[in-house]
Amino acid sequence: MLCSRCAAHAATTPSGLCEGCAAAASAPRPQGPLQPIRSLAGLSNALTVLLALVAVLDAVAVYAALNSGAVIGALAEGTGDHAGAVEKAQRADMLMAISASLSLTALLATAVVFVVWFHRARVNADVLGPAEQRRGRGWAIGSWFIPVANLWIPRQVAGDIWDASESGAHRTSRAVLNTWWALWLSASLLGRVAARMWDRAEEIESIRQGAAALAASSVVDLASAVAALVFVRRLTAMQHTKAVAAPPAQPVPAAG
Repeated sequence: MLCSRCAAHAATTPSGLCEGCAAAASAPRPQGPLQPIRSLAGLSNALTVLLALVAVLDAVAVYAALNSGAVIGALAEGTGDHAGAVEKAQRADMLMAISASLSLTALLATAVVFVVWFHRARVNADVLGPAEQRRGRGWAIGSWFIPVANLWIPRQVAGDIWDASESGAHRTSRAVLNTWWALWLSASLLGRVAARMWDRAEEIESIRQGAAALAASSVVDLASAVAALVFVRRLTAMQHTKAVAAPPAQPVPAAG
């Protein structure tokens, strides 16, 4: 069984943690006033808007894919006005192209803002819980661009940030974090498979299957966007709560 915290090493303790995570969890947290941290509120609000836009465009993509499959099926069966069916197929293809273009643009913009937010959260974690950070700040950016390793390292960094952002000794549930990560991985993998099926489709049945796969991947991507939105808002609130709850720094006496 893998460690319930990092999901990268084998669990060796009764609590389901590996040795490294168990040591980090048992390490005493630093006491005393916290240094100022950079607010995540602005980036969080921007991500809320962008992720909501991504979710809306995913819903449009679902309709576009299902509509395209239905129109192509009707055209293949030869029912109704052929000229009208061809015109509908052309409009369906145009809707698919426009939907894909808008979705890609929104996704790229969201990815940029998300990585900036994620890195700032990691920088704040050095103040909120430095002992729990197993990787340097640069991993909050670089880990997303490393093939294969980006399947688990960003999740590990996110888990460390989450632990550092918790207030008090009580550990909160990681359901939000785990749900977001599972849906993000699923959407990424399913999206690639669906795109390959659609690009290679030539026969009517394979086109229908490709359209159905694209619709399914858009549904999962929509769920992933919603989960990411909840994760961003929750972690932002956690860091704010911990920073506000910390005792104020004591003034330094003037030399006399």
